[in-house]
Amino acid sequence: MYDVIIIGGGLGYTAAIVLGKAGKKVALIEKDLSHIGGTCLHNGCIPSKNLLHRAKTVIESKEDVFTKKASVNLKNIKEKIEAILQKSTSAVINQCKAAGVDLIEGKAEITDEGVKVGNKIFNPAYTIIATGSKPRIPSEIEIDYKKIITSDEALKMEHIPKEISIYGTGAIGLEMATVFAAFGSKVNLIYRHENISRKFPQAITQNLEKQLKNIGVNLIPNTSIQKAYVKNNKAVIHTQDKTFETEYLLVATGRVPDTDAVKTDKIAIEKGAVKTDEYFRTTMPGVFAIGDCNGKLLLAHAARAEALNVADQILGNKEKLNLKNIPKFIYTLPLSYANIGKATENSASFPLSYLGISGSGFGDKNGMVILYSDDENFITGADILAPNAEELIGIIAAALTGELDINTFKKTIFPHPTYSEAIDRTLRRFR
Repeated sequence: MYDVIIIGGGLGYTAAIVLGKAGKKVALIEKDLSHIGGTCLHNGCIPSKNLLHRAKTVIESKEDVFTKKASVNLKNIKEKIEAILQKSTSAVINQCKAAGVDLIEGKAEITDEGVKVGNKIFNPAYTIIATGSKPRIPSEIEIDYKKIITSDEALKMEHIPKEISIYGTGAIGLEMATVFAAFGSKVNLIYRHENISRKFPQAITQNLEKQLKNIGVNLIPNTSIQKAYVKNNKAVIHTQDKTFETEYLLVATGRVPDTDAVKTDKIAIEKGAVKTDEYFRTTMPGVFAIGDCNGKLLLAHAARAEALNVADQILGNKEKLNLKNIPKFIYTLPLSYANIGKATENSASFPLSYLGISGSGFGDKNGMVILYSDDENFITGADILAPNAEELIGIIAAALTGELDINTFKKTIFPHPTYSEAIDRTLRRFR
C-alpha cells in the first residue's frame, strides 16, 4: 500500500522526493522513465535556454568591435544538450531512489477504483496528478511534425533552416523567433493582433517589437492562418490575405492541460483543465492536481512550488500558496522581459540607458524597469525589460514575499555597476 502516488514524471518528482525523505511510501508513475523531469527538462526550458545562450553570443559578435561574426553548428549544440539532459535525468532518478521512491514505468489512469497501471489497481491515501500539458494545435493546421512542427521538433533540429515561419507570440514563439533569427534563418512571425502582446506595458511591447526587427525577424501582425498543410516538402500557409510557402511552420499557439489520465467523473474537468481549489485539491477526496494540468499557471517554477506545497499539506503543514507573486518571463535577446504581481496607477520607471553600463552591444538602450505600489506605498509588482530580466525579477519576488514598502526597499544597497541598480533608481522616482 502506497501512502502517495504521483502520476507524471515532471516536476511532481520534487514532491516525491520530499515525501519519501519524510518517511512516506511513495510511487512515481511515468509512461517513459527516460523522460523523467518532464517537458521543462526535455522539451522546453533547458534545451531552449541552451540554444538562447548560443544565440546571445552570435548577436553580440555582430558588433563592429569584433573581427568576425560567430556562427553555430546546430548538430554539435544538439549533442551537447543531449549530454546535459542525460546527466540531469540520471540525477533526478538517483534523487528519487535515494529518497526511497518507487519508479514505475507505465501509463497511469485514475479511475473510480483507484490508480490503474496496466492490470494493477493501487489505492493510495493520496494521489497527485502531475501530467503537465501538450502543444495546442489549431484544427485548421495539418501538422506532420516534419515540416509543420511544434517546439518539440524545433528544439531537436540538426541544421539551421533557411526560412521558418512561426505562428504565435507567446513565450515559445518569441524565444524561437529570437533563436532562429540569431542563427541566420529568415524568420516570419505571424500573429493575430496589432501587437505581439496585449498584456505587456505599451512601451515594453514597442521596444520588444523594435528589438525583434533589429535582429531580423519579419513581423506579420493582424494575420490568422486559415489553413496550413504540407505540399512538395514545403509548408503551405493560407491567411485571410494571401497564400505562401515556407520551409518550416512552427506552431506556437500555446499549450493546453493534459487531462488524459483522468478516467472518472468524480474529478471535474473545467475549461479543459483539472478543476482544483486554492489548495490544489480536486473534486475527488485525497486527489490533488499540480502544474500545467490544473491550468492555473503553465510555468515550471509554478509547478514546482505547487508540488512542494501539496507535499507539505500531506505532511500536515497546510498553507495557501500565493500564485499572484510568481514571476513570469520571456527569454528574448538581447533584452528579456519579466513580470510579477499587480500593476497599479501608482508607478515609477527608469530607463536602463541612464546607467551607462555596456553600450549598444547589449541593446540596453531600449530597456527599462517599471515598479508599482499601492496607496500605502507597498510594492505590488514590476515589469522589467533588460538583459537577464528573469534574474532581476527575483529581487522583486523577494520584496513582495517580504511585503516591503518603498522606503524599506530603498535601504537595499545594489552592487555597481549592475542592471539591478535600475531597481534602486526606480524606487527613488516614486513621489
